[in-house]
Amino acid sequence: MVDNTQVTKTISLEDYGIKNARVHYQLSPEELQKKTIALGQGVESSFGALAVNTGEFTGRSPKDRFIVKDEITEDKVWWGDINIPFDPEKFDSLYNKVTNYLGDKEIFARDAYACADDNYRLNIRVINEYPWSNQFAFNMFLRVNDSELESFKEDWLVVNAPGFKADPSVDGTRQENFAILNFKKKIALIGGTGYTGEIKKGIFSALNFVLPVYNNTLPMHCSANVGEDGDTAIFFGLSGTGKTTLSADPERKLIGDDEHGWTKENTIFNFEGGCYAKVINLSEENEPDIYHAIKPGAILENVILNDNGDVDFSDTSITQNTRVSYPIYHIDNIQEPSIGENPKNIFFLTADAFGVLPPISKLTPGQAAYHFISGYTAKVAGTEAGVNEPVPSFSACFGAPFMPLHPTKYAEMLSRKMKDAGVNVWLVNTGWTGGPYGVGNRMKLKYTREMISSALEGKLDGVEFENHQIFGLSMPKTCEGVPAEVLNPKNTWADKEAYDKKAKELSTFFKQNFSKFEEYANEEIMKGAPVD
Repeated sequence: MVDNTQVTKTISLEDYGIKNARVHYQLSPEELQKKTIALGQGVESSFGALAVNTGEFTGRSPKDRFIVKDEITEDKVWWGDINIPFDPEKFDSLYNKVTNYLGDKEIFARDAYACADDNYRLNIRVINEYPWSNQFAFNMFLRVNDSELESFKEDWLVVNAPGFKADPSVDGTRQENFAILNFKKKIALIGGTGYTGEIKKGIFSALNFVLPVYNNTLPMHCSANVGEDGDTAIFFGLSGTGKTTLSADPERKLIGDDEHGWTKENTIFNFEGGCYAKVINLSEENEPDIYHAIKPGAILENVILNDNGDVDFSDTSITQNTRVSYPIYHIDNIQEPSIGENPKNIFFLTADAFGVLPPISKLTPGQAAYHFISGYTAKVAGTEAGVNEPVPSFSACFGAPFMPLHPTKYAEMLSRKMKDAGVNVWLVNTGWTGGPYGVGNRMKLKYTREMISSALEGKLDGVEFENHQIFGLSMPKTCEGVPAEVLNPKNTWADKEAYDKKAKELSTFFKQNFSKFEEYANEEIMKGAPVD
């Protein structure tokens, strides 16, 4: 009997232009963690999980994300500040530089795939300069069975070289780091940044083009879970809105926490094989599923450890974007395979730092399309003395940095699917209540969970609703487990006039942001705008 674990420990990468490299192929997480520690690139935390520092970049660099402009992309991609064109010849030259750089080095290769539904499967070969980057790929992509490796052929190639620095004056980049998608050659080329999120978001961006253009499937920046009755719930939301936290529900099986497709067969499938969660202020009490997933095999990024290896989750001295990646099987309550049917409820999550939007409201189809295209949340301006004003943040389709097509293409697909499936759509504010950031308080997670549970269980179907006077949103007057005064945000403000002023201010931001989409939006969508 042949021992495949030995046969598949190394492969040649010369066909990709990488010469004389010592290639570690398909190493286990345990082997990669040991290698990372031996190289001095990480340490073991008291959880048993690996802890690494991603270096200069602790988040994505949107201005350094490019798409090669060629006959495939020229007329389809929505070019601009988000999708920045890159010259094909410059790409070829830069690719050769990166592969030459990786030559003669000890590097790490992995075969994996994206999309849990076999009808949409995308095979991926990942080549990493660092072992912990390769371990991230193990965690985040779907894992290939050993029996499949011999005949494996990738659909897309990811080449990841954090130590390589581009020369902007020669290479066509903005600065030394870059993340470039080439749809003709099916390559994601990443260099100059150790932030692992660029790896997963590169493939996500590729699928956001491939699935709607070629497969009539809507790609979504969302989490998803499924109930005992087989009903699927979808959670859209930008970073920090609770997308990962709220989809990890002990009463429901997790499909995935970040990236999904909605097929023409009306099924929902996870793109990924793992989760990439924020850990700022993480606690076992508030987020037990994520907390308990931090164990051997997980990777903590940019956290602060004491001499005993204990993590201080409140310490943001490196970044507020502290993260953990782990394979989805670190969560006990998961859907296997990561596919759901019968989508019944969609939640748009926003962390409104203005303290204006209701904690939960039911949307009409027009409002749903309007808020999907808007993709609103708010960022707090900071904690310096006297700086307490929130800053609105709009990201079309709750994921504009990863959407190669025009946002209305995705919105039209979503609107059609929502109507065909008869889903309920809810806007949920996980942000501030009782006043804006600096005055009010963050909405209690316990209340948000109660409201979402009530929506999922149909308990809000028979209650009385009232309309928000400025946004026109339909707000329930009662919800089990939630104080009635919390449900109408104006009731939580001591100064009602100040509330009206702030609500009108936010509605103006909405309208200003949406002005760039108006020529593409139909009458139904425009009726979803704030009424005042």
